[in-house]
Amino acid sequence: MQETRNDLLADIGLPEGFYTSLSAFVAGGHKYIRDLRINLKNTLESAHFSRKQALFIALAVAVNEKSARLVGAFEQMARREGATDAEVAEVHACASLLATLNVFYRFKHSVDNKHYETLPAGIKMTIMARPVLGKMFFELVSLVVSAVNGCQTCVNNHEQAVRHEGGPQELIFDAIRLGSVVKGLCVALQDGAPLGQT
Repeated sequence: MQETRNDLLADIGLPEGFYTSLSAFVAGGHKYIRDLRINLKNTLESAHFSRKQALFIALAVAVNEKSARLVGAFEQMARREGATDAEVAEVHACASLLATLNVFYRFKHSVDNKHYETLPAGIKMTIMARPVLGKMFFELVSLVVSAVNGCQTCVNNHEQAVRHEGGPQELIFDAIRLGSVVKGLCVALQDGAPLGQT
């Protein structure tokens, strides 16, 4: 299990260090660490999006989950695949915007008061008009972040938008699988010691 732990960290370019959950997996001989590594490797590969796009999806989830280590790791991996400053910035912006919208629309969907439906959102979303990442892929990243955050209204809207832009359901399915695995990875690595400490 220790070797699998080390391989997982190497796969995503993370330094050696102390990670409570990974240490627990190793100490307990728990096979989940193998599943986690295999799931990540498998979901980062898709016939429906490029490696760079997969890493952008992973990056957006890591930003959303406030996983500084994984943000750095996925950003570096994406840059090795040719990601530009503008693209990376837009992934960060997309995650931030969707965190905002998911809270807002979860409230509107959850509260039993129709008056809020009559009020304008008043939230600027200009980056959605002409995204650097392209309209369909921006909507796909928005969908994944919305799914992670559990906003039913946003999930439905962005799923329909991806399909409207020509995205097949298999693309959507693969992106959601990747987002869910990265969310689990964020949980497994959430309390690692700060860089430089073991």
